[in-house]
Amino acid sequence: MDQLGMLAASLAVGVVVGVLSGLLGIGGGTLLVPVFKLGYALSPIMSTATSLVTIIPTSISGAVGHIRRKTCIPSLGVAAGIGGALMSPVGVWLATVSPDWMIMAGAALCIAYSAITMFTKAVKAPKGAAAAKADEAADEVPPAPRMTRVQLAQGLGIGLLAGVASGYVGLGGGFIMVPLMVQLFHIPMKLTSGTSLIAVALLAIPAAITQALYGNVMWMAAVAVAVGSIPGALLGARLIPRMPERTLRFVFSGFLLVAAVLLVLNQTGVL
Repeated sequence: MDQLGMLAASLAVGVVVGVLSGLLGIGGGTLLVPVFKLGYALSPIMSTATSLVTIIPTSISGAVGHIRRKTCIPSLGVAAGIGGALMSPVGVWLATVSPDWMIMAGAALCIAYSAITMFTKAVKAPKGAAAAKADEAADEVPPAPRMTRVQLAQGLGIGLLAGVASGYVGLGGGFIMVPLMVQLFHIPMKLTSGTSLIAVALLAIPAAITQALYGNVMWMAAVAVAVGSIPGALLGARLIPRMPERTLRFVFSGFLLVAAVLLVLNQTGVL
């Protein structure tokens, strides 16, 4: 593919990543790492590093959209983001001393675990008449609950875990934070998506800086994809009030599962 074709493809990928990011509360790394690995033929460490850089403008754009529409819990997002920012450089360091296959295996396992967790919750969600009633209320966004100090401390703990995983496998951390926020705080995804993006925007910065200092970032690819992902994330944030909760969970789990399979197939030489 020539440079013009690669640029057009990067912009298209960026838009898709942005929409999914704003809609599902992920930084987009679950798609970006496979794209950079398969599409750009980057090494695993460069794929994760370039993904982290691209995640920052994508998540900031989506977070701004959610804050404007009040589809997030800013205090919880900041708490998780601080925890993540403290630990994401540790994850980056671990990645630099790990073999390539271990990085990709870690990414695939983390993604698959989150996919299965969210799929299980989607299956257990109300069906039939209850689901139809929920669909009718799809445009309604529940008010953000007031978080206690204990809950904010738990959010910090979630961020610490997500930070290590994010820095290591090059993902934003939403693949861990969204399921945990749903499970621990019983918050609907209409609020967890935006909350997660606030945290992702904070925790990805130190990890990306660390990767850049190691010289692992392919800047041209990162910028090209980010140009498309920024407006895409704003669009995703606008769509979320119209999506039924159960549908969001199925989309989230299915998206993650496909990304995990792609990484495994590539690492084993099938792709």
